[in-house]
Amino acid sequence: MLKSVLIANRGEIARRVIRTAKRLGVRTVGVYSDADAKALHVREADEAVHIGASPAKESYLRGEKIIAAAKQTGAEAIHPGYGFLSENADFAQAVLDAGLIWIGPNPDSIRAMGLKDAAKKLMAQAGVPVTPGYLGEDQSEATLQAEADKIGYPVLIKAVAGGGGKGMRKVEKRGDFKAALQSAKREAAAAFGDDRVLLEMYVQRPRHIEVQVFGDTHGNVVHLFERDCSLQRRHQKVIEEAPAPGMDEATRASLCAAAVKAAQAVNYVSAGTVEFIADASEGLRADRIWFMEMNTRLQVEHPVTEEITGQDLVEWQLRVASGERLPLKQEELKITGHAIEARLYAENPETGFLPSTGQIAAFNTHLVGKARVDSAVEQGDEITPYYDPMIAKVIVHAASRPAALTRFCEAWDAVFIWPVKTNAGFIGRCVKDAGFASGELDTGLIAARGEALTAVPPPSPDTVCGAALTFANDYDENRRWPSPDLLIRTPWSSLRGFRINAVPSAVTRVRWRRERYAVDLSDAVQANVGFVQPGGATVLMFERGEAYEFTLDTGEAAAGEAAAGDGAVLSPMPGKIVSVAVKAGARVKKGDALLVLEAMKMEHTLVAPFDGKLTELNAKAGAQVSEGVVLAKLDASS
Repeated sequence: MLKSVLIANRGEIARRVIRTAKRLGVRTVGVYSDADAKALHVREADEAVHIGASPAKESYLRGEKIIAAAKQTGAEAIHPGYGFLSENADFAQAVLDAGLIWIGPNPDSIRAMGLKDAAKKLMAQAGVPVTPGYLGEDQSEATLQAEADKIGYPVLIKAVAGGGGKGMRKVEKRGDFKAALQSAKREAAAAFGDDRVLLEMYVQRPRHIEVQVFGDTHGNVVHLFERDCSLQRRHQKVIEEAPAPGMDEATRASLCAAAVKAAQAVNYVSAGTVEFIADASEGLRADRIWFMEMNTRLQVEHPVTEEITGQDLVEWQLRVASGERLPLKQEELKITGHAIEARLYAENPETGFLPSTGQIAAFNTHLVGKARVDSAVEQGDEITPYYDPMIAKVIVHAASRPAALTRFCEAWDAVFIWPVKTNAGFIGRCVKDAGFASGELDTGLIAARGEALTAVPPPSPDTVCGAALTFANDYDENRRWPSPDLLIRTPWSSLRGFRINAVPSAVTRVRWRRERYAVDLSDAVQANVGFVQPGGATVLMFERGEAYEFTLDTGEAAAGEAAAGDGAVLSPMPGKIVSVAVKAGARVKKGDALLVLEAMKMEHTLVAPFDGKLTELNAKAGAQVSEGVVLAKLDASS
């Protein structure tokens, strides 16, 4: 077994590798940027080395600095995690050339699968079914347009060097192709340094199903069954589960055999994932499942595979890198029960899932239902704009899918985080959706549901009552609060409203956003946990993953209400303006694109909030902007 390993990554994956390495007695070395100087993975590693400034291109993407850190600390091997340099064949080769052990596939295997067009050609030669499309070298706009026309619409544009939904666009009709192509190429160039794309037939009712494969240096390759990652938003996975709902044994055998064949075709070593797209129009059928791509690394969603197989995939990686054979043979691997994983992201579903940054003042990861939590941060840490916005993953396992869903809902409903905006409430609504609960899902489910999943529902009567109780019991005339922490009730609190020879007055008026509530507390009991926001007369109530911020209703307009609808388009986060689609003085309609902002490795389009005239434009392509800056103003009366 290896004696020491450097983890060339950050966040929850670095912590995940550290956890297994420590269990096996392997010394761990972490690396960190300026932004991560106080990060959890830095604190947990046996040793940590600073490798550069906060932007990834100046730190986590600097292979020479990472190799130097390994040499400096005496690390034997480098584990790349996922993202950053994990699928960079040149970096893998540089690690080997430096006399270090690379915990991953051979550089040639990474190259073979790294470019989607070349990988699909290779898979077709190996007898693995591939999705119909265009894989040509000619990248001219005219050729790509013509090939898209031949394939038919809708068509899918995908970055050749892509992953994680970056550089991917679905095009519904011919007239939208040019703009979508340009956007996909920009995003691909920014994310991967390669703007080439391929085109694929868009499967009308797609299911995204992937197979975990594993190879060793002795020529052995096994699969650890499939995962279903069909619940997606903008081609990024939201919830993953294993095994796939509705998968019969015959289809599973065919699918997994194809995945093993794909791995064998590139002499694969270590952990990898072969991804397939399935046409679920008539259920899951072996003849309607096609190869999409292979991820030559450990995946974000690997925990669900670990849960149903009882195996530690990071341990497998370390053992294979040490020269050992695979721990188990194919016939020894079995599926037990069902597992579900969801990703908690720092993003706001109400604003089109724009990233949210800032310090985390309150964060609960002590979840009920015996959930596994792989977290990147803890309470008090800061979410920065430099990296992927994932905060944590929550994973549950149970004997069956219905039991796993029940356990997941129990755990997820206990999530609370503040003031960073997250997708917690959105995830809760997704798993309770009838389509997801029944297993009748596809990659378009979230888009089809729209605001039913993204809009924050009004607080329940119990939550409103809990907020009113908090105000009535703990608020004093001088707007002082007993504690910024969890409020503790006492018997004396129930005397609020008591008057001699008169009917007690027990009505408290509170506000949430623009909604006003008058709560009679005569017979009320505490319903939920209330927190006081430090520095202000605000009560936070947490329910079903959402944070509800209440104030006392004084009869005045709520903060910001008078300004609502004034037409100001603000920068929702720090970022770079990629393009501006309009000019000052132009008339626009509600929903028209105004400009594109790039942050956290993704492009975000800001649109007109209503029909009107653009009276002010403070945006220029290439400019860096801070959060809250007025980028444009519209006048509805013009």
